[in-house]
Amino acid sequence: MDVTAAADEPIHTSPRIEGLRSLEVTPRRREGRRLATAMREVIDLLVSTTATKEELADAADELESLASTLRRLPTGQTYLGFSELANAGQEVAGLSPEDPEWSAFFDHSPFIGLANPLSPPMTLEYSGERVLGTVTFGSAFEGPPGCVHGGYVAAVFDELLGSTQSLSGTQGMTAHLGVDYRRPTPLHVPLQMEGWLDRRDGRKIYANATIHADGVLTAEASGLFIAFDSEKFAQLLANRNRTD
Repeated sequence: MDVTAAADEPIHTSPRIEGLRSLEVTPRRREGRRLATAMREVIDLLVSTTATKEELADAADELESLASTLRRLPTGQTYLGFSELANAGQEVAGLSPEDPEWSAFFDHSPFIGLANPLSPPMTLEYSGERVLGTVTFGSAFEGPPGCVHGGYVAAVFDELLGSTQSLSGTQGMTAHLGVDYRRPTPLHVPLQMEGWLDRRDGRKIYANATIHADGVLTAEASGLFIAFDSEKFAQLLANRNRTD
């Protein structure tokens, strides 16, 4: 399969990238993202603080008070779809693909979601026939001293490769992810990620990716994705949306 692109534009697009781009930053969404940013900072500071017992107790009181306030507010899902699926946004009941809220679930992704405090977050964009990603991991993601836990390195590769395989024109689910850790990946350093489509063989889609820190290769990965069976996906969606 020829996967080259003309005029620095990908042959196909990624639902992840296009989904977040399409979202209107409504007042509610802006405040949700602001709250997530603040909570993200709390998490990062909490794992690296040297506060005294008394200072920790005061902070815990404040957080418990905030949790109590949030607990009294209405709960439930304010978005439809699946932020972790490569083809999310194509089979969401109740919305039209032209609706700007069609891809709202991407804002809650654990890796690119700006409204999810557990997200680093990482950003994704096109570069011709490739997908570029940037991410900076804080202290909460530490594995070896001063370095990113290998599990998070693998996870962001899965997110990046999930977007990259979309350039094949068919969405698929991860069947295999292989990661080679070349050097420790540092915390608190902007990481440059790059993914590209290797080939497609029937329902099998292959993609590769790398991570660099200050120009130094720290890890590389390869992924195998299997194109969706539309009937099986429809059943997954039906099971997920069941109310009984």
